[in-house]
Amino acid sequence: MKNLRFLFSTIVICIWFSCAIKAQDTAPRTKQNINEKWGYSENPVATPAELQSESTWATVDLPHSWNSEDVTDNVPGYRRNASWYKKDVNIPEIDSDKRYLLYFEGANITTAVYVNGNKAGEHIGGYIGFEIDMTPYLKVGSNEVLVRVDNGYDRDVIPSQKSDFFIYGGLTRDVWLLTKPITAIDGVKISTPQVSKASASLKVVVPISAYDGKTGMEVEVVLKNPSGKKVASENVDVTSETVEVLFEKIRKPQLWDTKTPNLYTAEIKLIEKGKTIDATSEKVGFRWFEFVDNGPFYLNGERLLLRGTHRHEEHAGVGAAMSNELHRKDMELIKEMGANFVRLAHYPQDPEIYKACDELGLLVWDELPWCRGGLGEDVWQANTKNMLKEIIDQNYNHPSIIIWSLGNEMYWLPDFEGGGDTAKMNSFLTELNEIAHDMDPTRKTAIRKYYEGAELVDVFSPSIWSGWYSGSYKSYQKAVETYKKEYKHFLHAEYGGSSHVGRHSENPITGEGQIQSDGWEEAIVQTEVANIAQIGDWSENYIVDLFDWHLRISETDPTFVGNVQWAFKDFGTPLRPENDIPYMNQKGLVDREGNPKDAFYVFKSYWADEPFTYIESHSWTERQGPSDLARNVSVFSNCEKVTLYHNGKSLGEKTKDLKNFPASGLHWDVAFAEGNNELVAKGVTANGGVANDTLKVNYRYTKNGAAKGLTLSAEKMDNGNYMVTAIAKDSDGMRCLDYEDKVYFQCLEGGKAKKHQGTPTGSEIIGMANGKASIEVVPDNTTNDLKVMVLNQNFKGTYLTIQK
Repeated sequence: MKNLRFLFSTIVICIWFSCAIKAQDTAPRTKQNINEKWGYSENPVATPAELQSESTWATVDLPHSWNSEDVTDNVPGYRRNASWYKKDVNIPEIDSDKRYLLYFEGANITTAVYVNGNKAGEHIGGYIGFEIDMTPYLKVGSNEVLVRVDNGYDRDVIPSQKSDFFIYGGLTRDVWLLTKPITAIDGVKISTPQVSKASASLKVVVPISAYDGKTGMEVEVVLKNPSGKKVASENVDVTSETVEVLFEKIRKPQLWDTKTPNLYTAEIKLIEKGKTIDATSEKVGFRWFEFVDNGPFYLNGERLLLRGTHRHEEHAGVGAAMSNELHRKDMELIKEMGANFVRLAHYPQDPEIYKACDELGLLVWDELPWCRGGLGEDVWQANTKNMLKEIIDQNYNHPSIIIWSLGNEMYWLPDFEGGGDTAKMNSFLTELNEIAHDMDPTRKTAIRKYYEGAELVDVFSPSIWSGWYSGSYKSYQKAVETYKKEYKHFLHAEYGGSSHVGRHSENPITGEGQIQSDGWEEAIVQTEVANIAQIGDWSENYIVDLFDWHLRISETDPTFVGNVQWAFKDFGTPLRPENDIPYMNQKGLVDREGNPKDAFYVFKSYWADEPFTYIESHSWTERQGPSDLARNVSVFSNCEKVTLYHNGKSLGEKTKDLKNFPASGLHWDVAFAEGNNELVAKGVTANGGVANDTLKVNYRYTKNGAAKGLTLSAEKMDNGNYMVTAIAKDSDGMRCLDYEDKVYFQCLEGGKAKKHQGTPTGSEIIGMANGKASIEVVPDNTTNDLKVMVLNQNFKGTYLTIQK
């Protein structure tokens, strides 16, 4: 028994001693999110002293933008001014061996930070993270932090105000309270000088802040594989402000690629006399890539067709002030579609985006926001160079990034006199290119649509909008063949067109750029279309065909680097008030809330791995045509074979063939019955996987007449709100499937319309889609009834009363 007691006591002492050692070894660096409960004031005064009379502060959580909804309201323009944020930060005790910092992931677009009335720092430029050292101004207990953020017009700060997107103001990303030791690990840089399937090397550069030359300090780097197993470690004495640790032979590295994005972890410690005084960690990806001259792209020695899209940083209801969950959801949906590449347009994005790309396997084109505006003067140039350095510093360690873009359409609409001078533009672009390569020789540089600078960077994208801003979509292959020969490293960024959810055409504009009859006339009418962006109907059918053709070309060209569709999600722009959803660029594959349009499934049919089948189109359930005319129905699927059934009868099995257009040969002529029709598509993959889809269509043999009025109806939603729908009808009460005019909704009492969202059901002003438009209405407790109105210049007002 005594021996057992002794053994038990020994175990307890050992456990205590082990815990004590671990506690002593714990790094003092801390990181605390402080997004909640900030004060907010739209008073644009310049200094805290002028804020003393401010008696009321709204309470907001971050991320936050004062433009979250006013960019998509019915009033031209949006708020471009300064606002103030306020936060009481509690510091229970102040350790003289620590620094206390605020880290802003992004504040748009210029920022000044005050601590207890003292100016602690400032930052120029949105979209990039920065630290503010509060240490000299702190006191024990509550500390008042005031932040002035300004998105007002400032031509010395890129992007240009003439860019085709909104410049959202506010603390649009997370804010953190950091503590670090005085002598600490600074911005670690990790590179992989040599990578092959057999072995790899890893270089870790560790800057030490406030190093004073004392001895007895060392840096320890431990490398762990994706399973968490240690594969290498090294300790190096600190003898200067920068320590380099090199692992020369890491055997058979688990490579990072788009299918298996393996991530190692580098754990870095700063040790003084056996005690860890600071620690951090970074993710590591081993990969190498190559753009073959006038040929394809290679990742890890194997040809990879770049299948890309673009992303703007915004979402319905919040604008650019997106949560990490919303950021992640965007990237997961892009990956679900099958993309392996994303261009971050036209600015660096939230840290969560790079983290997601690393983890999901999405290659990244990261972009300096030199977008339009030409070349600026000295202050502009200094700000722009500094911004590029910050981008590379901030995002250097992400294996997903392969390109630093130096700008987009930079020559266009100069903000400064002489700002379009080609020689001066090229001189400055050369400086930027040298900065990028000096800071990071492992990645490529790029620009888009500035032809005079095409030879100054590594990768170039000309402007090709076949079938939208010029020509027909069947001219795409000729353009690709031309530019492959002209530019050594040609990657096509931006193609596509706008589509309005739910708008369909029985005969969309053809690949030759012609408009045909919808089937009612005796003869086919063929008209040449010069600019489809202006003349086209913005139907989902046309965009489906355009993307289908582009992908047919890119997917069957063995020497093509790849292309990057514009853009993944609908986004706001001050330049497009006339669009079907005002102030929205509707070129997205998903709407501004992330709901897929038909075009999303076209890409998925070419790119996705998981079996799926989609009948075009689930938003096209009301159709019409002559009784003796069959309609061609496309099914988009990644299955090898698909059978289509109409009203229970098989129309035959077809085999997918990428060279066959449309829908890779998965299309059938369907003789619709008058009234209800059911279509069922059954897909089978090569390995026996199954994916089915069902669509019900109401078809009529009578063509509607001219619209004579609007009707309103409402359906209660699962969330307790009401979906109010307007239908344009002719004199016989038939829905006018050809009616596209804008209508105007208004909730008169009993609630409010869910407006300013920039979505198909969140805009008070919206173009009708095949004679239909809807808006979500949120009831309140003011009355027993909801009253809603819809009108336009042709129909002066239709009212609906909803009993709650």
